[in-house]
Amino acid sequence: MKIAPKYIPFFAFTVFAFGIFLGKYLNFPTHNNFLAKNNHKDKINKLLDFINNEYVDNVNTDSIVDLTVDNILSKLDPHSVYISSKDQVVEAQSMKGNFVGIGVNFYLLNDTIMVVKPTEKGPAEKAGLLPGDRILCADNFKLYGKKITAENLFSKLKGAENSKVELTVFRKKTKQLLKFKVTRAVVALKSVETSVLLTPTTGYIKINRFAESTYTEFKAALTQLQQQNITALVVDLRGNGGGYMEKAVEIADEFLKDKQLIVFTKNKKGKIDKTFATKKGSFETGKVFVLIDENSASASEILAGALQDNDRGTLIGRRSFGKGLVQREMDFEDGSAVRLTIARYFTPTGRSIQKPYNKGHDAYFKEFEKRFDSGELFEKDSVKVNDSLKYKTPRGRLVYGGGGIVPDIFVPLEGERGEESITYLLESGIVGHFVFEQIDSHPNDYVSLSLDKIKEKVNHSNQYYTLFQKYLNKSGVTVNCSNSKKLLNRYLIAELAKQLLGDAAYFKTILADDKMIKAALEK
Repeated sequence: MKIAPKYIPFFAFTVFAFGIFLGKYLNFPTHNNFLAKNNHKDKINKLLDFINNEYVDNVNTDSIVDLTVDNILSKLDPHSVYISSKDQVVEAQSMKGNFVGIGVNFYLLNDTIMVVKPTEKGPAEKAGLLPGDRILCADNFKLYGKKITAENLFSKLKGAENSKVELTVFRKKTKQLLKFKVTRAVVALKSVETSVLLTPTTGYIKINRFAESTYTEFKAALTQLQQQNITALVVDLRGNGGGYMEKAVEIADEFLKDKQLIVFTKNKKGKIDKTFATKKGSFETGKVFVLIDENSASASEILAGALQDNDRGTLIGRRSFGKGLVQREMDFEDGSAVRLTIARYFTPTGRSIQKPYNKGHDAYFKEFEKRFDSGELFEKDSVKVNDSLKYKTPRGRLVYGGGGIVPDIFVPLEGERGEESITYLLESGIVGHFVFEQIDSHPNDYVSLSLDKIKEKVNHSNQYYTLFQKYLNKSGVTVNCSNSKKLLNRYLIAELAKQLLGDAAYFKTILADDKMIKAALEK
């Protein structure tokens, strides 16, 4: 499989959940010939042997090799990278779409594992764990009161399918110390977050990455919406950093007619591989809207570009990331891998949307910050396009290559100008932590609240705004939310709804005032 790796978001906060990376094992033969003839390729191997045998002190040559590989890849493009064996295991599980474990969403608070929510119908939920439970021990291994590494933590909670682990749990609500026998099982990692009706005839599907199971999930969601007689569909790719190229192609095929070009790739030898749509598309005539933003990358851009270039869908949002390179992974015997760029991909009109990287990796990723400074996240006229890279769609619309995909309808970033970071902050996970701690500290205040009651609770006073601002300051986050109270309240209400009422209530709240959704519904 070809891979279009994930782009790391601008803001990152620690949210402990199983599976947050993108990757894939692709096997290539590796050869270890440390004493071959004297040439440039052999220098590293001979040097490592020399250090191992003769150096005066003991040295971990494995770490030297890792540094050497990293240094070599750093001279290439920003997406050719080395992946350690530890990271590769996590990435492979994420891209597979499932893992074997106990199935809980949690995070660490004061060196204690706090259960935010057990996975629906997962092992932990079946065993009886509840939101707010503190996991103190796994079998006889103590998990609290010390700085346990993520690696050790996962190794205690994950395991072989049908294996058992005894969890010692403190339930704050009843002040009980409880023990649960949990049988580990396969737990799904959903890449389609939700599918709902926005109107009686307009469906909505949110895709957070392109993993092995993404097309299957998408197809099931689309079929369910079609059974409700939708005539239009909104596909949300905001924040989707990519994944498997083939899954984006399969989804594009659902919208395009037979033999329409979806994407083509070109390698260093000039070989071109074209991928066309087939006759299997089940939504070839209804309206399609695709939501993108500055964190939509790679496979997301393949899907968006295919629909835009075929005049099939309307793109709404902001200029995408601009990653038009295709990677393949070569794995090593120790479980690590190298992800190497092997080709460029092009949209149907012939566009390469890869942004320049000839000024080095730092400049490449700082280009993202320049979008803030230039004002392009707030003003359509600030979006810079390359007039020398003009292309025409079949209907004669102008589209541009180089540096991402420019949407058909521009929607600015929410929040006041000068406070651009607030939206990324609210989407980072820190709101969820804050809300969890509020519920955990005052559980009786949240018993049997309806969505309307939650809205009333947040909107009718400055209590939550004040508490959240103090929470940010205590966490060392220097962001002033005073100019974005309405936006903040929406996220607070949505997160409260999610933790008290479930995912459906969350999306109902968060999408109700979404500017990109409104732009789609107005078309």
